[in-house]
Amino acid sequence: MIRTVFLDLDDTLLDFTRTEAEAIGRVFHRMGLPSDGEVIARYHTINARQWALLEEGQVTREQLMTRRFDLLFAELGVSASSRQVCDAYEGELGRLCLLLPGARELLEALAPRYELYVASNGESAVQRGRLRQGGLERYFRGVFISEEVGADKPAPAFFRACFAAIPGFDPAAAIMVGDSLTSDIRGGRNAGIRTCWFNRLGRPAGEVRPDWEITALDQLMPLLEQL
Repeated sequence: MIRTVFLDLDDTLLDFTRTEAEAIGRVFHRMGLPSDGEVIARYHTINARQWALLEEGQVTREQLMTRRFDLLFAELGVSASSRQVCDAYEGELGRLCLLLPGARELLEALAPRYELYVASNGESAVQRGRLRQGGLERYFRGVFISEEVGADKPAPAFFRACFAAIPGFDPAAAIMVGDSLTSDIRGGRNAGIRTCWFNRLGRPAGEVRPDWEITALDQLMPLLEQL
């Protein structure tokens, strides 16, 4: 029987792709930088790669923050302060809370029956800002953000810190739900808890195998009720 549910935020509950595009567009336009769809799409690709490198331990969080902009600006041939742009971008992100379809309904259904915890890689100010903006904090018993924890998913240290902070935690009664095979699913499996992959885009599974897979958020409650 499942009692504890760890939920990822970006692209699990929150529409990060739309949020990212909105925030980047605002900042780049304000700073006189190219902000068309092609530029935003290229930033998305570069940013995703840098977060993958962070998961692999090949870059630090501080390096990631500015490196993604350094790489983009080099490709575009523009001169701008990556630190200034990054700070402005993170500020915009923290003010935007765009939920995926069914996310609030899911939380409303789960919160009375399960112990819910956020388990998210990301910047503390950004993630907590978005939780506040969306009025989502009330659904969760606790919020675990990698910057605060001191380790990033999928590192075992991230999950150990989460488990240690939950009174009476039982790994046999816990599940990690998220969209990322490399951070959410790999991390949960390595930490000894069950996993559910939210694969809303219908991507092919890789070498990391989740225990269960859903393609829409409204499929999660029926699954948990069976476990």
